[in-house]
Amino acid sequence: MAELNVQPKNKRPVWLWLLLALIALALLFFLLRGCNREQTNTTPDTGMTSDTTAMSRDTTAEFSWNSIDFDAPAATYEEISDSAISVRGNNDYAIYAIDETILFDTDQNTIKPTAASKLKLISESMGKRFANGQVRIYGHTDAQGSAGYNLQLAEQRAEAVKNWLTQNGNITEDRISLHPVGESQPVASNASAAGRQQNRRVEIVVRRSDQG
Repeated sequence: MAELNVQPKNKRPVWLWLLLALIALALLFFLLRGCNREQTNTTPDTGMTSDTTAMSRDTTAEFSWNSIDFDAPAATYEEISDSAISVRGNNDYAIYAIDETILFDTDQNTIKPTAASKLKLISESMGKRFANGQVRIYGHTDAQGSAGYNLQLAEQRAEAVKNWLTQNGNITEDRISLHPVGESQPVASNASAAGRQQNRRVEIVVRRSDQG
């Protein structure tokens, strides 16, 4: 009977298995770390940071205008000596209001020569109290006629006031924006002549230059 020559199996030492396991863990660690670094580096490329900053800046600027209260209490400015001009507001902004019949003839958008002195007072007051501040011109009408016509007339009149202020009031054009309202924001009833007269008005709003 032939003898079987059985060789014992070679057993690999335990430390070798441990070494292989450590190497595998190290490779996995570096792979995961590299993925995280790539995600971090690509985040700014989406533009999310700059967009968020811009949105925040725009919101701040818009909030400054939205915070204006058109029912603010009357303000007394010593340089406004004409009773045809009313002023409302506070230290942050002012609303100069003037009846449109003083500025314009009926259904016209050309400023009357007699209105120049009143616009001069307003521009000088804005320069004194709100130098370099942004200006918005709101044109309002009564409800007689069509809404489309009234809105167009309000825009033309606001444009006329803007042109006067830029040409004669020492206010640069880039500081002024137009906001024709037309008949949509009455302050009195359009059922009476007195109410319609109150609704026909121009409001010049200026705010401090350091807002927004």
